[in-house]
Amino acid sequence: MEKRILIGGSGGQGILFMGKVIASAAMMDGKEVTWFPSYGAEMRCGTANCAVVISDERIGSPVFKYADILVVFTEASLIKFTPRLNKDGYLLYDSSLISCNSSVYNGAIGINVTAMARELGNTKAANMIMLGAAAAITGILEKEDLLSAIEGDVSECMLQALSINKRAILKGYETVENQKSDLFRHRACT
Repeated sequence: MEKRILIGGSGGQGILFMGKVIASAAMMDGKEVTWFPSYGAEMRCGTANCAVVISDERIGSPVFKYADILVVFTEASLIKFTPRLNKDGYLLYDSSLISCNSSVYNGAIGINVTAMARELGNTKAANMIMLGAAAAITGILEKEDLLSAIEGDVSECMLQALSINKRAILKGYETVENQKSDLFRHRACT
């Protein structure tokens, strides 16, 4: 099993951190992992994306052409990276920030993560809500591994955000579990 994940958005949305948590969780599960960040020169509002490869076997390269899972947080990332999604891949997008044309992006799954993060009291948690939702939809990672991965980041900044990040991952997971039949029945933009 090898899964290629591409995450795109703007600096400040936690794109790289989301990829780092995915990689850490997969390593805790005994998988081989690569994490390949890419970002513009700007710290905030510049482009940011990262590629994560998870495999049962040794990974030859962190670079790939087509993703099995594409997660986007901006319209620009949706337009730029959708051509790199495998035909049967998952496209997940933040429907709080992106309006998606279902005839163009057939099979896309919109999740209102920024609005949900606002309800939790911190819009910076949108990436962790999306992470929980993506894990629940794709089955690629276990909830417990995600929670352990963010607990493992002991930097002062992350320790301050630990509680909200945990709640956000659980919120994303629960949202999908509560609406799973609807998400897969429609599997299109809402």
